[in-house]
Amino acid sequence: MNPKLPAIPCRLIDYSRGGACLEIFPMVPLPDRIELLHGNVRKRSRIVWRRGIRIGVAF
Repeated sequence: MNPKLPAIPCRLIDYSRGGACLEIFPMVPLPDRIELLHGNVRKRSRIVWRRGIRIGVAF
């Protein structure tokens, strides 16, 4: 997680206590660990799966 990198817009498909499904279009290379910003909530996350333009993250 590098706080100096710009935020990447995404669409939140599913959100739960343990993780989320995100849709990123166009898909860009992402590190294995990211920080998810949703409203005023910041969650340190790790990518657990990738399928096309969708990724799954765990908190």
